[in-house]
Amino acid sequence: MEWLMVAFVALLLTSQVRSEEIPYEHLISQISACPKECHCPPSFPNAVYCDNKGLKRIPDIPPYTWYLYLQNNLIDVLSADALRNATQLRWINLNRNKITGEGLEADALKAMSNLVHLYMEDNLLTSIPSPLPAKLEQLRLSRNRISKIPPGVFSGMDHLTLLDLQGNKLQDDAVTEVNLKGLKNLIQINLAKNQLNTMPLGLPPTTTQIFLDSNNIERIPAEYFKGLPKLVSLRLNRNKLANGGIPKNVFNLSSILDLQLSHNQLTEIPVISSGLEHLHLDHNKIKSVNSSDICPPGSLDDYLDENGPRLRYLRLDGNEINPPIPRELMMCFRLLRAIVI
Repeated sequence: MEWLMVAFVALLLTSQVRSEEIPYEHLISQISACPKECHCPPSFPNAVYCDNKGLKRIPDIPPYTWYLYLQNNLIDVLSADALRNATQLRWINLNRNKITGEGLEADALKAMSNLVHLYMEDNLLTSIPSPLPAKLEQLRLSRNRISKIPPGVFSGMDHLTLLDLQGNKLQDDAVTEVNLKGLKNLIQINLAKNQLNTMPLGLPPTTTQIFLDSNNIERIPAEYFKGLPKLVSLRLNRNKLANGGIPKNVFNLSSILDLQLSHNQLTEIPVISSGLEHLHLDHNKIKSVNSSDICPPGSLDDYLDENGPRLRYLRLDGNEINPPIPRELMMCFRLLRAIVI
């Protein structure tokens, strides 16, 4: 009787599921092989939901699973055996479990040759897992205990565009050009809430977003951004930056649109580019706003020109600045839509 029900559900779905995604015989196999601990919705046959079940091990996963949700469990071992049939996995969520480096079996991840998204946040890892699937595009490992990035771990990872390592225990000697070698197409890197004292080395020229909030960074090398021509967003909130650690034109970058320097030790507004759109300087030690310092050269003459200042949002609250806002500042940034002081 159970098989008749499975067949009936599968027949109902054939009009909804395209044959090139999951053939009829695969659909039957997928539904009948759903683990008893999990939920496999007939309307989404490529997904298996095993989250919030109190699981201590990974059940046998059906062979045609693309999306596997295992978050919020008690899993401490990631074995290749449990996933031996799930060779088509594209996405696996293992957030908020108890997986350690010792519990991660050799080649358990590499065997997932089609995996593009790997979530292992809020576990007990002390090092980046290795080897990784070669097709991986997003690797999210925030809030573990990672202090090591093994040299060569990103070798051949040409598809990786997002690397999230926030909330770990990384120090300067772990984030170097040698350790990051292989990230040829990285777009976003998140190293917030680690133990960095200096700017990370070895970021590829494809990087557009760098998140470094809540570290201990005190200075930025004068030529640091020279090799990052596509940088769009830079977040350095809650560090130890003072004006002496910021070279005069280090942020005068034509590509950057969003610059966040909140909760530092700045006493003056740094030089910015005319193309910057969002500037966060709240909770520093700035006492005054001098329009001649913040306004890009020539801006008052060509503010209607397409090359004029593009600043739209400015935060200055939490400083020692008293209103009113200088009229020259408003004249310079004609596109300004919000200013918090």
